[in-house]
Amino acid sequence: MENFIEVKDVVKQYDGHIALDHVSVNVPQGCIYGLLGPNGAGKTSLIRIINLITKPDSGTVTIDGHPISEDDVANIGYLPEERGLYKKMKVGEQIVYLARLKGMSKNDAQREMLQWLERFDLVEWRDKKLEALSKGMQQKVQFIATVLHKPRLLIFDEPFSGFDPVNADQLKVEILRLNEEGSTILFSTHNMESVEAVCERISLINHSQVVLEGRVDEIRQQHKKNIIAVDLQKDEVLQPCDELFTQLPPAMGNKETLIRLNSGVAIRDAIAWLNEHHRLNGFHEILPSMHEIFIETVKG
Repeated sequence: MENFIEVKDVVKQYDGHIALDHVSVNVPQGCIYGLLGPNGAGKTSLIRIINLITKPDSGTVTIDGHPISEDDVANIGYLPEERGLYKKMKVGEQIVYLARLKGMSKNDAQREMLQWLERFDLVEWRDKKLEALSKGMQQKVQFIATVLHKPRLLIFDEPFSGFDPVNADQLKVEILRLNEEGSTILFSTHNMESVEAVCERISLINHSQVVLEGRVDEIRQQHKKNIIAVDLQKDEVLQPCDELFTQLPPAMGNKETLIRLNSGVAIRDAIAWLNEHHRLNGFHEILPSMHEIFIETVKG
């Protein structure tokens, strides 16, 4: 898979503070890419450089094989963390106005806008001023304005901030749909559940440097703790087997028995022993969540 965005060895300083310290990130074409990190790590600084809002002190950014330029901005949809719309302007007029700034015709913008308003149940608010909408509804309007012109690259900075779980799920569905239609998507978020739900690859930035990167499924495999959930029949009590595993305290709300395999022990050997000594209904390997990996990596 070819890279659509390539950030190479980027450095950015503000008044002596190093925001990005030789950061390199490659975003493949058609990928949903998560940019993770604690507050102040440098995520937003990198996003602003990709959007040409600021320039790096050194390093390069290329898009689709060439140095990124002002001509590429029309093919970028950017939803900043600091939301900003015209509060006195009507919803429909505002969406069409912003779409026309990105090169859409008025007719095309109006047609696409109506489709998006229907998706987000906002049709009845089309002729209302933005200030009449709730915060969540205003964020939906800004999301629509970001994606309406069908850009090849979508950049979302904390897109789920302020959304309740129902609306956050709706946003995830739309992000996945936009990706299926061909958009490459880069977003920063603190919502680790959404990372597991939608991201194919991630980079974790901490203290201005990339400290973890790769495919989400591979990262979870790399950080596994050799923990197996074993489902025994209800009258069974796990027998100890110190040479193979250690039993762990039960997880809250989990009726399965948890064991940690000793170093070098294969899952098949532990399961063979369990089958020999117990009536086993099933088992599965427990992989760490991206939330756990995030905390472990940042604290480490």
